[in-house]
Amino acid sequence: MRLTDVAIRKAKPRASAYKLTDGKGLFLWVQPSGSKWWRYAYRYNGKPKMLALGTYPEYSLAEVREAHAKARKVLASGIDPCEAKKEHKRQILLNAENSFEKVAREWHQVKSATLDQRYAGFVLRRLEADIFPKLGTRPIRNITAPELLGVIRFVEARGALEVAHRLLKSCGQIFMYGIATGHADCNPADSLQDALKPMKKGHFAYLHEKELPEFLWALETYKGMRQAQLATKLLLLTFVRTKELRGAMWSEINWEKAEWHISAERMKMRRPHIVPLSSQALTILHELKQLNGRWKYIFPNPYKPIKCMSENAVLNVIDRMGYGGRATGHGFRHTASTILNEHGFNRDHIELQLAHVETNKVRGVYNHAQYLAERHKMMQWWADSLDAMRKQHDKPLMRIGKRAERFVAH
Repeated sequence: MRLTDVAIRKAKPRASAYKLTDGKGLFLWVQPSGSKWWRYAYRYNGKPKMLALGTYPEYSLAEVREAHAKARKVLASGIDPCEAKKEHKRQILLNAENSFEKVAREWHQVKSATLDQRYAGFVLRRLEADIFPKLGTRPIRNITAPELLGVIRFVEARGALEVAHRLLKSCGQIFMYGIATGHADCNPADSLQDALKPMKKGHFAYLHEKELPEFLWALETYKGMRQAQLATKLLLLTFVRTKELRGAMWSEINWEKAEWHISAERMKMRRPHIVPLSSQALTILHELKQLNGRWKYIFPNPYKPIKCMSENAVLNVIDRMGYGGRATGHGFRHTASTILNEHGFNRDHIELQLAHVETNKVRGVYNHAQYLAERHKMMQWWADSLDAMRKQHDKPLMRIGKRAERFVAH
């Protein structure tokens, strides 16, 4: 006779364990302590075996009968149900060890050693917010390209195109790490490079005045390559084009006049350009002289010093500071121009310093040395203002007043 729920509930403990059978090897084993164990007795390769199916009432009679039926099918296929259960547990443990989140955090820990801590935190927060909730528990080896694309497209759909592209890049690096460490077999991100909407090309990202204090503090405390940090500082102080900074040569610096003379062939507009150097810019150049004075370029390539540094050097600093997508080296020009105009400096002085020459608005013959004295004062005010914001990064830049008026030529 098969078991019933009533019979199971009424089964009382005895001095020794006893069985209540349900048929086909399934039985309830009642213990002297009162515990009730579900068991499946079977023979495999002629030997008696027993499979544990849980306890009552944690597993009901209906649930155990279903598990029993599955175990009998496994046995019928020639596989030992006990070994199949062990393998299932092993796979669960293996999948937990090979989960995307576990591998991603391991990758992040390794990667963080070479990244600015602020940027490293930014990368992890992006993964925690957008990737881990959907893919974190999945075995990294089982994640497919369509599955990854579906998750990334949730980010794309909310209009965060740049974040979506950066997440795809990070995921690609995680899969490559997984392959190298034996956790994954392929990189599904590789096939998704053209699957996202392209980022719109427009104005270079730039910082507003209220964002500068925190940015300057982050730049000052940057822990990456010193040359790249100094290059970013000098670019902000001089707001030249990134290409002009990268190709800067020691022969262009006039130490006595505190000026940087850039030849016409190196300028976008093919006209010579003079950059007045503030005391802060000169301090940076003196340090760079100690570092790179034996080379032609002020910013030599670390691997091939006869060439100038990479075009991505400054952008990488900004990215690792956590300002990727929010600021660019070229955007420093927009930031400086906006603030200087807002603080009452002469527009012609600013445009000359930016090396802008609008053919329909040129006033007289172009002269790269025009208003040089005023531009010296303007550049020193700009450097002093950046210093003030860095030192008091929770306070806005002082509006035009007595302190600024002494630098402004009306």
